[in-house]
Amino acid sequence: MRSSRRESGRRPVRAVAAALAAGTVLMTGCGGGDGGSGGSAGDGKTVLRIGTFGSFGYDDDNGAKLYAEYEKLNPHIDIVESNVADGQKYWDTLKLRLSRNSGLADIQAVEVGYIAEATGPTLAGKWLDLSKAGGADTSAFLDWKVKQATTPDGKVIGLGTDIGPMAVCYHKGLFAKAKLPTDRAQVAGLWAGDWAKFVAAGRTYQRNAPAGTAFHDSASGLFNAVLSSQPQQYANARGELDYENSPGVRKAWNLAVEAAKGGITAKYRQFDEKGTWNAGFKNAKFATVACPSWMTGIIKDQAGPAHQGEWDIAAPPVAGNWGGSFLAVPKSGRHAQEAAKLAAWLTAPEQHAKVFAVNGNIPSTKDTLASPAVRNARIPYFGDTPVGRIYSDAAAAVTPAPVSRYDGQVKTFITDNGILDVEQRGTAPDKAWDNVRKLVADKIDR
Repeated sequence: MRSSRRESGRRPVRAVAAALAAGTVLMTGCGGGDGGSGGSAGDGKTVLRIGTFGSFGYDDDNGAKLYAEYEKLNPHIDIVESNVADGQKYWDTLKLRLSRNSGLADIQAVEVGYIAEATGPTLAGKWLDLSKAGGADTSAFLDWKVKQATTPDGKVIGLGTDIGPMAVCYHKGLFAKAKLPTDRAQVAGLWAGDWAKFVAAGRTYQRNAPAGTAFHDSASGLFNAVLSSQPQQYANARGELDYENSPGVRKAWNLAVEAAKGGITAKYRQFDEKGTWNAGFKNAKFATVACPSWMTGIIKDQAGPAHQGEWDIAAPPVAGNWGGSFLAVPKSGRHAQEAAKLAAWLTAPEQHAKVFAVNGNIPSTKDTLASPAVRNARIPYFGDTPVGRIYSDAAAAVTPAPVSRYDGQVKTFITDNGILDVEQRGTAPDKAWDNVRKLVADKIDR
């Protein structure tokens, strides 16, 4: 939410594989041969297609089995999910489909980094107003979450799925071998109050690191984590893109570069399509990952059963929010009203609680966030870790930063170009930053 999010297990027959090429990821949302959304199954049922990136936790294999539940409640509906890993490519393709009013799924997920663009003048008219269609109770959501998805003329174009309060997930076995504490309170004490202490802990880890491992998965992940805790990120207080003058961006950049040049990262590109980052979880190649609540679902899916109980969760240096998404309904969909009902049901408080219990996605509805079901929750994969308390406490400390319509694009340029160039190719930081500036100037028409 973001940000690019995580791959999840898919239903083998009725869901679409995540490995589709970027140019066709949204075409799986088409019904029939006319490029339109929706469709009808051979048995006369209405097929609702939902386009997502990463793991929203709805699916019937590794998720909360919400699709099967909704289909049982509504026998005339069949749900098919199309899922990809790369959120930037997903958004680029979605914008193209929106411009053509063709090839769209009935429901499209939108990550918070792109929600300001989705509500902006070019795209705002493409969506159904979900404060009027589908029956959702928008007052149930966090106020700031609703505000993010509201157009200037008052239409609510997206219903909140999750938010991304921060923590740090760490591999207890690797910490022990590196002679670091494994108790989560002691671990949090290593870096309490300052992300710079987190980088310092990485240097300590590397002195006794098990062969072939690194302290942190990626410098880009660290950048996103640090920035998530800053009051100013890509936009100024007026919601205008101002990343070059942002103290938050500068702080996050400097720490990410320090980590990359200091050799404490495994140099992975998060959410890469080749699956090398996912393999890093399976093979225990890194000891920590910046861990917004939705990251717990990735760890569970990618590290796999062989590593159950090996990961734990500690409080972050500073509270922050990385990611969080929305479900939106394109107006041009063949079954827009049915899709609005499904979107409302999937994002209702009862369903938020079910997804959290299985996948760890922190809900964006007020009562669910404060409920005992969330506060007292544990995820079996993480053993006795009080996951609900850790993340609900972190959520309570979140103060969302202003968002501009270009945040998602700029984030991608900084992380996948600038920082990755420093980390993987040894590019000088000043040159890498200049490359980011050129990309922004060339690709974004402000």
